[in-house]
Amino acid sequence: MTEDFHRIRRLPPYVFAEVNAAKAKARAAAEDIVDLGMGNPDSPTPPHIVAKLVEAVQDPRTHRYSMSKGIPGLRKALAGYYDRRFGVKLDPETEVVATLGSKEGLANLAQAIASPGDTILVPNPSYPIHQFGFIIAGASVRSIPYTPNDDMLSAIDRAVRHSVPKPTAVIVNFPSNPTALVAGIEFYRELVALCRRHELFILSDLAYAELYFGDTPPPSVLEVEGAKDITVEFTSMSKTYNMPGWRMGFAAGNPRLIAALARVKSYLDYGAFAPIQIAATAALNGPQDCIEEMRVLYKDRRDVLVKGLRAAGWEVPSPEASMFMWAPIPERFRHLGSVGFSKLLLEKAKVAVAPGLGFGEHGDEHVRIALVENNHRIRQALRGIKTFLSGDNAAPVEAQQEAINA
Repeated sequence: MTEDFHRIRRLPPYVFAEVNAAKAKARAAAEDIVDLGMGNPDSPTPPHIVAKLVEAVQDPRTHRYSMSKGIPGLRKALAGYYDRRFGVKLDPETEVVATLGSKEGLANLAQAIASPGDTILVPNPSYPIHQFGFIIAGASVRSIPYTPNDDMLSAIDRAVRHSVPKPTAVIVNFPSNPTALVAGIEFYRELVALCRRHELFILSDLAYAELYFGDTPPPSVLEVEGAKDITVEFTSMSKTYNMPGWRMGFAAGNPRLIAALARVKSYLDYGAFAPIQIAATAALNGPQDCIEEMRVLYKDRRDVLVKGLRAAGWEVPSPEASMFMWAPIPERFRHLGSVGFSKLLLEKAKVAVAPGLGFGEHGDEHVRIALVENNHRIRQALRGIKTFLSGDNAAPVEAQQEAINA
């Protein structure tokens, strides 16, 4: 009776636990920690969305069980968004399902389509649910490069040719969490052609579609002709409308995959609380200036962070999209790995970041920095990081390791 359950045994130790424990210990000691670790938007939900929630919750009819796949008006609103934004036509009845955030949708689709012995192709590093949803479902995961270019396409082709049985599906996530990379429509065209040829499903995570900083909005893979034959795409209202705790997301695309997800969900939940769905409908159908304001906010934070880190001697890329920076660990600390470096940064600079190892073993030379604090707090973090990097931190490996293990 003491052994772990089978599915629990398949899950590795939670990589973020060590840093979270160190962060909790520091806060318990009344230390002021600037937390740039979790991708948790800090801005309030726009007032007109909150007002619609308040209005809807006053109606006692909305307090009853809702619809697992989402109320009709919400599914129509999501179809309208895809038409406006991507020029993609969706049938709200057969090609759209509302989910309790995109994370739940991905996990339940894994339960719907994967079996023990199946193989799913997942970029490494990537958002943890991309692989763990399928691991929990009993499938196997094969890593592929995370860059939207020929390296990924070639790896997919090799995996199909050299795997028995051949893979069932491939996951893509652009703009990416954690790497912030963006894919262009030409990459998606090649991806769709390749996956149609090999009869692979495409599962696209487009949670950061609206969080971009250039003049070209990130495309949807569903824009490609024929993509809907093999693709389901997940979107979320968490980042677009600052609604993370509301747990509202969507799956859209191939009717067969959507029906499979809807059927599994029908056994597991009654959908989100109806007032939340009504407010989400108002968000999609209402004024969209709040999205542009959100982009300006994150772009300003990005610019402050990039400029400050580079001035402190930490060479980092400037992300084109998402709310994250995928920062290579400075060379002299790389031997510590991402968990060790994150703990040292917490101890010395009072700044929390997410260790790249938590997103896959190929992320261990990076940390993910989230743009989830205001500029005043970001500048405070930068002062701590600058002091840390400019101090006597070139101690012997043994001394640094001893410090992070303390």
